[in-house]
Amino acid sequence: MTDAEERRSPKQEQRHAAILQRLREAGSASVEELCAELGVSVHTIRRDLEDLHDRGVLRRVHGGAAQLEPLFYEPFRADRSFQEQMESFADEKRRIAKAAAALVNEGDVVAMTAGTTTTETIRCLPMNRGLTVVTNTVNVAMELCKRKDIEVFVTGGHLRGTWFSLVGPTAIESINKVFIDTLFIGLHGIDDKRGLTCIDPDEAELNKAMVQQARRKVVVADSSKFGVVEKWLIAPTAAVDVIVTDTGVTEEKVAPFRKRGIAVHVV
Repeated sequence: MTDAEERRSPKQEQRHAAILQRLREAGSASVEELCAELGVSVHTIRRDLEDLHDRGVLRRVHGGAAQLEPLFYEPFRADRSFQEQMESFADEKRRIAKAAAALVNEGDVVAMTAGTTTTETIRCLPMNRGLTVVTNTVNVAMELCKRKDIEVFVTGGHLRGTWFSLVGPTAIESINKVFIDTLFIGLHGIDDKRGLTCIDPDEAELNKAMVQQARRKVVVADSSKFGVVEKWLIAPTAAVDVIVTDTGVTEEKVAPFRKRGIAVHVV
């Protein structure tokens, strides 16, 4: 911990968390808006924004601050597949991500499977919790390089297309050396009887290794994924501890999971 981190009071940390949450929701905020919302002076907000800017978690703009843009490099901009997935159920994914990230405990080793909802979840991780993030996704590592309060461990492996995920024996070997506290699982389908599934066999094998190494498994899935069964099994339903989904899901679809003792959060 740096001297600056030791000097921050709980009130400062609460303000910083509120500022970052505001930027995640709105994209940007003016100094005046933040003063009104948090009930503090212009001087205090400006000092907070400078601190957060120095920590690499927001971007200072004239009169306020803006959320850091994801680090999408040019070859990625030319391929719309991942971005189109990010835009599908975007509001629902943001709500799911916020609720899921709040489940993380101080000092956790956190991992996530590749995907758009898991990417949103990582963006919502709380500040200064002594977290370590284990990832096989290059885009997540790129974004987290701005988070100086998080230790990042990236697996090896070979790169799978435009989804930026590292897969294969080397990636699995890396995962098998890590004990994970909280794993966020993104998927293409979740079914009470058939389990958690995805569309790629290499992803499925890597995700299985993550599940085996994780103490707590949290599924982050929008309502469109329920009742869907894809070709490749990630894990049986019994492996899941928590499901976070959106209000578009029906009670009929989540009832079988609750009956199994799985905690279901609908946000």
